[in-house]
Amino acid sequence: MHDSEPGLQNAAASRDGVKTIRAAVLVGFMGAGKSTVGRELGRQLSWPFEDLDDRIESQEGRSVEQIFRESGEAAFRVAEHRALQQLISGLKSEPRIVALGGGAFVQADNAALLESSGIPIVFLNASPEELFRRCEEQGTNRPLQRDRAEFLKLYEARHPHYRKAKFQVDTTGKDVSTVAAEIGRLLGLTAKF
Repeated sequence: MHDSEPGLQNAAASRDGVKTIRAAVLVGFMGAGKSTVGRELGRQLSWPFEDLDDRIESQEGRSVEQIFRESGEAAFRVAEHRALQQLISGLKSEPRIVALGGGAFVQADNAALLESSGIPIVFLNASPEELFRRCEEQGTNRPLQRDRAEFLKLYEARHPHYRKAKFQVDTTGKDVSTVAAEIGRLLGLTAKF
């Protein structure tokens, strides 16, 4: 990627010809640990963390669950893309770790936007059985979780999209701190404890 490519300045700053990462985006299926790991990685790097769903909720004045229920998934995806555009345009001055919702990276317009930004994308992976177990244990109401069969069907549909991320980390059997440190190493970022 060259400095002249659109959006690259959002992801990296060049100092003496060496790129410095200014942001990282975590993607993966529900239960992968994007928000939990993102907070920990932000803590380790002393970088702010942002969950895109929180931005959407703030802008829309209602929860993700309410948006899905009251306006449908299509309306949510429009709000999600708008929030992602705003987030990326705001990355010029401050580094940040960002967690996307499970379906965000699957949307072609979001994937293209992230690709053009040059921001490193990290896929947090685990087996579908492990992800379902985590979601059940968390007890969080997720709009698209449904039953095990629907969960597995959605996982299978989304998994090929996640695998397009440049970096992949298997989270199975690892604690949050270990996964965050692994991401930091993959991206060449130094923890600041």
